[in-house]
Formats: sequence, C-alpha cells, structure tokens
Amino acid sequence: MNLSVKLITILTGCLLSANALFAFNRQDSLRGGNGRGRDWWDVQHYNLQFSIDTTSKTVSGRNIMQIRVIDKEKDSLQIDLQQPMVLDSVLIADHQKVNFIREGNVYWLDFRFARLRPQEYYTITLYYHGKPREAIKPPWDGGFIWTKDSLGNPWNSVACQGLGASSWWPCKDYQGDEPDYGMVLYSAQFEPDEVNQIMNGQANIDSIRIEVLGMPELRLSGVWEVKNPINTYNVTFYHGNYLSWADTFQGKKGILNLSYNPLRYHEAKAKEQFKQVKQMLQAFEYWFGPYPFYEDGYKIVEAPFLGMEHQSAIAYGNKYQMGYQGKDRSGTGVGLLFDFIIVHESGHEWFGNSITAADIADNWIHEGFTTYSETLFAEYWFGKEKAFEYTRGEWKNITNDRNVIGTYGVNDAGSGDKYDKGSALVHTIRLLMNDDEKFRAMLHKMNDTFYHRQITTKQMEDFIISFSGLHLKPIFEQYLRSTMIPELQWRQKGKKLQYRFVDVTDGFELPVSVRTNGKLQALRTTAEWQTINLPSPSASPDFPASFLIRLKHVD
Repeated sequence: MNLSVKLITILTGCLLSANALFAFNRQDSLRGGNGRGRDWWDVQHYNLQFSIDTTSKTVSGRNIMQIRVIDKEKDSLQIDLQQPMVLDSVLIADHQKVNFIREGNVYWLDFRFARLRPQEYYTITLYYHGKPREAIKPPWDGGFIWTKDSLGNPWNSVACQGLGASSWWPCKDYQGDEPDYGMVLYSAQFEPDEVNQIMNGQANIDSIRIEVLGMPELRLSGVWEVKNPINTYNVTFYHGNYLSWADTFQGKKGILNLSYNPLRYHEAKAKEQFKQVKQMLQAFEYWFGPYPFYEDGYKIVEAPFLGMEHQSAIAYGNKYQMGYQGKDRSGTGVGLLFDFIIVHESGHEWFGNSITAADIADNWIHEGFTTYSETLFAEYWFGKEKAFEYTRGEWKNITNDRNVIGTYGVNDAGSGDKYDKGSALVHTIRLLMNDDEKFRAMLHKMNDTFYHRQITTKQMEDFIISFSGLHLKPIFEQYLRSTMIPELQWRQKGKKLQYRFVDVTDGFELPVSVRTNGKLQALRTTAEWQTINLPSPSASPDFPASFLIRLKHVD
C-alpha cells in the first residue's frame, strides 16, 4: 500500500535566531532614526524647485517646506542633505535667516530664537546646490543617471531608494514622515526642445519661459503637483525624448487617468507591451481594492534603468520583454507570461507607496506583499495552479543570509529575503486561512485600514492576527526575526510514524497532510513528537523536496 506524506503549508524560512552583527555609526542613526531633530515636527507639504545642468551634472534649487510643530521644540531641527550637496541658506517665514551647521550628511538648523509653538504651522525655505552622486548600478546602487538614448538625445533620471532623496534635495529623509498634503515640483533645464520632462503627479504648466530661480534664460520644463502623501525616495524626474499619450481606466473609484511615456522611437513596442497596465490594474483592484492615488493618476515612464516604484510615475526599463529582463525568476515558465516590471513596480503603489513601513527595517511590508502580488496577478489571469507553481518557484531565490527585519533606527533594510521569503510568509498565511475569499477580504481591509499610512511590523502582525483569528505569532517570529531553517525529523517503528519540527521558534506549528488510500488526513505538527498509525509496517513515507525545510530521518 502506497503512503504519501505531503507537506501542504510548510513555507518557513530560514537561518539563525538573530541578525548578523553590523557596525552602525552616528550618521546611520541620524538618517534612520526619529531622533531629537525630527520627532517634534511633521512635514505638511514640499514645494521643490530645481534646475538641472546636464553639462556640469549639477543641481541647484530651493525647497519650500511647510511643517507643523507637534511637540515642544528642541534646540535644533534636522535637515538631511548628503555630501557633496551643499545647503546655501535657510529662511523661516520667508524673511528671517536661520543659522545652521553641518554634521556629515545632516544640517542642524538653529531655531532657539524662533520660539515655535506646538500645533502651529511654519514655512522653511532651503536653498541648495551641488553635484549629486551618480548611480553606479541603478536602481540598487542608486543616484543620478546621466546618459543618452540610442539616438544621442539626453536621457536623465534619478533612482535613490536606499541611498535617499537627500542625495539630491534637502528634506526630512525618513519614511516615517511623508508630506501630508503632497508636494509641487518645478523643474528647469538647459535642454533642446525635443527633450521633455515627466515627474510625479499631474502636470499643471508645461514648456513656458519664465524666470526661475533667478535665471531668466532657463526654460521651465514642467510644474507637477502630487496631491497625496509621497515617500521622499519616490520623488523623481525623467528627461528624455518622450512620446506621451493618455488613456483612462474605469476602476473602483471611477475614472483613473493613465499616461504612457516611452521613448519616441519605441512607440510601437510600447503600445503593445503597455496593454498589460490595464490588466494589472484590473487584477490588483480585484485583490487589493482601489488604486491608491486616483487624484495623481497613473503613469508608466521608460527609464534608463530597470525599474522603480516612483509613485504615480512608475519607472519602466525592462526593454519591452516578458519576464524579468527576459528571464523567469521562478524557473517555471509562468514568469514569462507577463512583464515583471510592469506588475511588480506597480504593485508597490499599494504596498510601499500607500502602505509604507515607517522604518526601512520593516520594508518586508513593501517587498513581501508586492512580490506576492506577482502571484496574485498570475492567478487572476492564468489560474491558481500556475500561480502557485510560480510562487513556489521563487522560493529557490531565498538565501537565508540574515533576518528579514533589519536593525531599527539605523537605516538598515534587512535581508534581501524580504522579497521571496516575505512572499512565502504571505502565502503561508493564505494557506493557513484556507479561505481565498476571506484572504482577499483581508487584503482589501488592510489597504483600507492603512491607506496612506506609515506603519510598523507589529501593526501589520496585529491586524493579520485579528482578522484571520489564527495563532500566527510564532509564524512571524520564524519568518521575520529568525534565520533558522525548520527541520522535519521523522522515524518509523512498525506501523507507527513519528514526526516533529526542530530549529523552530517557541510555539511554532504548521499542518502536515498524510495521504492514505487517496484520502488526506490533516496532522498538527509542532516541536513535540507526534505519532500516527500507518496502514502497514511496509508503508514508506514519501516527503517531497522543498527549498524551505530540511528533512531528516532519525532512529
């Protein structure tokens, strides 16, 4: 008699019980923490005006920042602007000069004279200039991209996730504080007429000559308004010889304005490839609820790098190929059925741009859910079987190098496993819920509850545990705060099969199913030895291979 023991929901991962030790310094704490220069004030709005000189590769401008004092002021206010960029001068209320000193990548503004009052609003104007860091390998090792397209036209942009927006403009460079009422972006450039510009949000003024930043010969290439809160690293621009056309999508909140922006000579390819945008929106509004930024529209813009989730202006650099640069990350063939960059980077509009981790140590919230959004897209269009095959295929990319959650307060994003291991966690929760409609309802409620908010892992855990009604705390510990690989040990004595987990967190358990004579028997599997009776002493357990557990036969 054939016995097949199959693990249905063991999707755990992975190394030791604590993160590897890393050396962090004061600059890391200033950048990553909500310290005394940040915790007493809240950004309300940014008005960023900047000019770009592609010949000298420099940027100059000003940021008019509106803030609200939320607590008794400290003696100074922290503004982030990374070297070699330079803060030139600071004014409060448009006229009073503010003294400041530099400490590495941070400027301390001296507000002891100002007597700022709690719950009051103030305007701070920051003038700056400099030669921003150039990207080495964007978007991973980011910065400014100064390049040309294949016809020799200037093609420039910036991608600075991880590196930070303060690499090119002065701001509060901290995910935990987005401008509550969005921002306005004014940009000017010394470029020929055939080079145009695209930025976040909606264009208000286009291609008019006015005096900008005291330089009357400068052409104002655009004024763009973002009405919603936005992560500072998402603020971007694209300069290139773009062709743009508009479209609309009839979505859950009404008509969503769409904009497609390829390089001019890629029009034919783009019109075919960008058909997937509406497919993506249809699938994700089904799974997650309404697109989070109807007021700002949705744009996809061809970029001189692979891609980035720039809010309302998705960077696309996948060269009009299916998959990930023409390859399938899952190794199953399913990943070649869609354009990875269109799907993944757009998924961040829900997870990352709307629901934002307050500390980048919790960026698995961005990447885990967004990686699983690829699976949900595949399921919507190609069926559940192919989708599950795809997500299981991605688990081979898990490296188990360190904890998924990084170190808090020091600008540490944790392990790259936040993508595929984070996705495995979401899939595990779904299977444990064993109710796809309830799982979808949870994703809708999640996006409604945390709409345009900055949250912590604890808040996300508490929400999922409450909604699902499941005892998931040990699962979160295993996936996010541990690097142990669960080992399923088993032994057979006559007709008795015994099994248990080792290398798991306290209270960890996942169900195992045993198939006998075509019937499934659900088993509760924990760190304690469990025993079931086999049909006969000759029945031999068959454990399928898995990237996420170790199997060991013991005596």
